[in-house]
Amino acid sequence: MNVIDVQIVSQSEEIPTQEQFQYWVDAILTNSSENSEIVIRIVDEPEMIQFNHKYRNKEEATNILSFPFEIPDGVKSNFLGDLLICTPIIEKEALLQNKELDHHWSHMIVHGVLHLLGYDHIDNHEAEEMEALEIKILKKINIENPYQETN
Repeated sequence: MNVIDVQIVSQSEEIPTQEQFQYWVDAILTNSSENSEIVIRIVDEPEMIQFNHKYRNKEEATNILSFPFEIPDGVKSNFLGDLLICTPIIEKEALLQNKELDHHWSHMIVHGVLHLLGYDHIDNHEAEEMEALEIKILKKINIENPYQETN
């Protein structure tokens, strides 16, 4: 089983359980031969703004930031990195996009872990590849395509 360390410092009462986070991470890493380790930190907007400013030079909160661990040469580690997730932003987005909150959480976890695995969406080709993989993984856990328009 993959090891996840969930750190909750958000004031929200609508945060997924440890079991949900574990299920989503395991759904992504099913083909991995070794168990991976990930830290998931659940925060409110002030902490996310600090991190987004420090690492992306942006003065606003965002839904998720991924910090892949760069393994030094000669060191063996299963640690993939850290995910920083902003609860109020996730809640607002789910409401605005007319999505079930836990579905949006699962999408953000899938999205973030894929970043930890080296996927990105800087250009259109990378974005299409990453989105297709997200859709495939989410479908496996009975979550609809997060990119399709909903009414």
